[in-house]
Amino acid sequence: MKDWSFSLRRNRPFVSVEDVRLRAQRRLPRMIFDVIDGGAGNEAALTGNRAALDAIALLPRVMADIRTRSAITNFLGTEYDLPFGIAPMGTCNLAGPWTDLALAQVARERQLPMTVSSASSTSMEEIREAAGQRAWFQLYVGGSVDQAIRLVDRAENAGYDVLVLTVDVPQVGRRYRDMRNGFTIPLRLSPGHLANYTLHPRWTIATALAGAPRPVHYGEHGFDRSASRAAADWAFLQMLRERWRGNLIVKGVMCAEDALRIRNLGADAIWVSNHGGRQLDAAPAAITALGRIRDALGPEYPLCFDSGVRTGSDIARALAIGADFVMLGRPFLFASAAGGYREIRAMVDGLASELDTVMAQIGANTVAGVERHVLACD
Repeated sequence: MKDWSFSLRRNRPFVSVEDVRLRAQRRLPRMIFDVIDGGAGNEAALTGNRAALDAIALLPRVMADIRTRSAITNFLGTEYDLPFGIAPMGTCNLAGPWTDLALAQVARERQLPMTVSSASSTSMEEIREAAGQRAWFQLYVGGSVDQAIRLVDRAENAGYDVLVLTVDVPQVGRRYRDMRNGFTIPLRLSPGHLANYTLHPRWTIATALAGAPRPVHYGEHGFDRSASRAAADWAFLQMLRERWRGNLIVKGVMCAEDALRIRNLGADAIWVSNHGGRQLDAAPAAITALGRIRDALGPEYPLCFDSGVRTGSDIARALAIGADFVMLGRPFLFASAAGGYREIRAMVDGLASELDTVMAQIGANTVAGVERHVLACD
């Protein structure tokens, strides 16, 4: 695996996602860091996700027999070594060249799912080959339904058996950091950008040599980052369900009423998310929606969750509230920016270790044992 982010301290141990975030901030030009780190509007939803997770207390238990513990999880008929994976993120190679393929390699090695974005900077075929059957494909539906169906057909031909339809971007949220920085896809550089790039030569030189990243699935017409994706409506979901023979997950659901309708249309799972605080700035914290949706759907229906997850405790919190599987996005881009493949791998191992410790402290031997009874104030 190529590793663009060289360091004199390759063996620095993973301590926390926040440590990795700060290293990424030092290594990336400001505009690029803000693309990864920022949210919509004044970032109330972004900070609300964290505050809501921090407010959930887990109940320590004593003298339980936790000498043998396992994080193995079965989700949609596939066994994973861990109950968490990689959320879809567009143009991941902004964090550093070969980020997509580094994520894919770690997904294969650690047996966790990687969700490949429609706006990925490496082709879905290359990532599927690198990640193997752990790769899922995420679909945006822009102005052209025909284009979306072509992506679905490509995913099927490439061997994907899990399709994730993102439905929470009827109109892309106004992201103030990106607007102030003048961020666009493809990248356009002003004199102010160039000045900041010279202060980050590692990223700048590596990106210049590899070529500026861009979404590769949109051909000569390019990818309009600000375009409406409202074509992902109820009729499209019904048509997609009839067409796609594999597992279908619908991502970006925050309303129990919507969740019930999606289930009734035949989706195999629902992904509860407020897009990591990058869409509706006035949205509630995603973790607060998770419990309501779990109550509405009952205990058996498969649920994924993302938005604000940064620690092993957060993963346990989401599992206890009702998630069957937990996904992380930004932390993996921070890791790529901070140290490439090695840092991504270290983060997965660090989060797994944190989760294992939390399970021991709450008296849970298995992921299935992390249920609502472990909440301190249920």
